[in-house]
Amino acid sequence: MIDVQEVTLFRVRKALVHEFETSSHTKSYIEHVLVKATTADGLVGWGEAASPSDPFYCYENTDTCWQILNHYLVPTLLAGAFESPEDALAASPVNGHPFAHAASDMVMWDLFSQEQGVPLADALGGTQENVSAGVSLGIEKSIDELLKVVAHHVHDGYHRVKLKISPHWAYEPAKAVCETWPDVAVQVDANGVFTASDLDNQLFNDLDRLGLLMIEQPFAMEDLLSHATLQRRLETPICLDESITSLAALETALFLKAAQIINIKVSRLGGVGPAKAVHDRCHDAGVPVWCGGMHEFGVGRAANLAVASLPGFTLPSDLSGSKKYYETDVVDPEIIAHDGLVPVPRGRPGLGVRVLEDRVRQDALEIVTMKASDG
Repeated sequence: MIDVQEVTLFRVRKALVHEFETSSHTKSYIEHVLVKATTADGLVGWGEAASPSDPFYCYENTDTCWQILNHYLVPTLLAGAFESPEDALAASPVNGHPFAHAASDMVMWDLFSQEQGVPLADALGGTQENVSAGVSLGIEKSIDELLKVVAHHVHDGYHRVKLKISPHWAYEPAKAVCETWPDVAVQVDANGVFTASDLDNQLFNDLDRLGLLMIEQPFAMEDLLSHATLQRRLETPICLDESITSLAALETALFLKAAQIINIKVSRLGGVGPAKAVHDRCHDAGVPVWCGGMHEFGVGRAANLAVASLPGFTLPSDLSGSKKYYETDVVDPEIIAHDGLVPVPRGRPGLGVRVLEDRVRQDALEIVTMKASDG
């Protein structure tokens, strides 16, 4: 029984070590909401709402996550004891807002696995000791600058590189990386920037000839028909990211044959439990999956690694070491990649890492604490 008695929300901002540009925006810092929950038995669990600061990737942002957690999801956690994380998620009165739900669900899975005395990866049924990791790289000012960034990460041992693309930054940079590092797996990610009118664009045929690992989310999240049409024309696998918001969305995509690969993001799907459910369905269907990231701090990154330890994750994930993004992280041990592999945290029950609350408070812009007794 998980009986949460106190919850503290931290609005935390950390600077990125390297500016990150996608087809829609550029960011130099990350601002996420961290959630700390304490039970009547003295257990402490953590979660992370890894939403973007602005509503470009989806309709949620840091402000909406803060409000939804503050006014709805935290009061739900404090309202009574729960047998399981699934029960707590089912009790939520909120429609939508998966990034906010992901934080509260992550907290409950951390506490649940601590109660069981096992790491989160084991509580989920994870079988992998290490997760194969790649790096996700933004749009650079020039191809020469891009090649310098790629060279740095290849030197660090990463064997897969994902390149953000746009209508004006796609084939030439991808071609340059493929030709420079023929033994490195390269994939591209459009974040839905293309439209149905681009289906006959020569760009897709050109990309198809490069032997890419995949082309991720070329069209808008709701445009599954364009994805299905393009997939029929290309040999390169299409991967869906933003489109897979639930099991129901996944079933529609599978029925339409809109993709051959699925990107599973804990935040986008609303938590650890929903992410596992999508993994299980893809595994049953023989569809390979990989774990995407949202520039998580160590809390969310540890949860992602636990999910990515499940057997269906057969492709490199966006779970590179924390040093790629931040000078310092908020967990110990820090999450580090070795030759393109990241160990799944199993050093202690729960998330497998210790959260350094002093660092969280140091970087917090706002802190709010609520107690069950307040109600």
